[in-house]
Amino acid sequence: MAITRRELLIGGGGLLAAGVLAKSLGGKPQTYSGSMRSGDFVSSARHGARTGWTINWPSVKSTEALRPLIVLHGRGANHSTAFSSLHLDRALATVIADGGAPFALASVDGGDHSYWHPRADGDAASMVIHEFLPLLKKQGLDTSRVGFFGWSMGGYGALYLASVLATPSVAVSVASSPAIWHNARQYASGAFDSAADFDAHQLWGRQPVLDKIPLRIDCGASDGFAPVTRDLRASLHPTPAGGIEQGGHDATYWRSQAVAQLTFVSEHLPK
Repeated sequence: MAITRRELLIGGGGLLAAGVLAKSLGGKPQTYSGSMRSGDFVSSARHGARTGWTINWPSVKSTEALRPLIVLHGRGANHSTAFSSLHLDRALATVIADGGAPFALASVDGGDHSYWHPRADGDAASMVIHEFLPLLKKQGLDTSRVGFFGWSMGGYGALYLASVLATPSVAVSVASSPAIWHNARQYASGAFDSAADFDAHQLWGRQPVLDKIPLRIDCGASDGFAPVTRDLRASLHPTPAGGIEQGGHDATYWRSQAVAQLTFVSEHLPK
């Protein structure tokens, strides 16, 4: 695993104390809540792609290792977007300040349009399970049980990966505006390699596995994915937490749901 210049600049073991200004990968100053460590590695599963990651530990004292919530970004984003745009570290700090049980946030690059499943040009799902989780264990996190969280492309990924890893390894999964379709005639260009790829990795048919995992699925009412999200929610038993709320397919909506979503995670992941 290679340590990036960014991690060295953060200093020490790569930790960034709460309240200290750091530069995001986009070059703009960003205040982070808790402690941050970033790095990268060359992913064999992603055919040699250099894969960035960031871990956020909340500012809490704990004698036990924290469990990670694996954060999967949307199309065109990367591991830093969870903090530079969605501010998930701040949302987690709010949850803990309100009495929620602590856990860590662990975000990783999946590629511009990997859609977090096996593709001809790389397997982001395998990267998460077989490369990123062992990395998190080496970083001191308790990976005996994990959670998944994602938005848009990553929302689909959070549900797909939860269905692959399944219980008891998966404690919770949260999907915000998941990029999902009813059939192979509908999916966005680049989301799947072919109709056969869609059929092999779609969420429909995975309900019996997902029904055993605590789920929260949210989508904005004006989001183009709202109709299929309603159908997916209706097909799961029990009905997932969350719902169809006012908003669109954008960061404003995703930020508006973050505290409630991470509160839900705090009720299931640390146990």
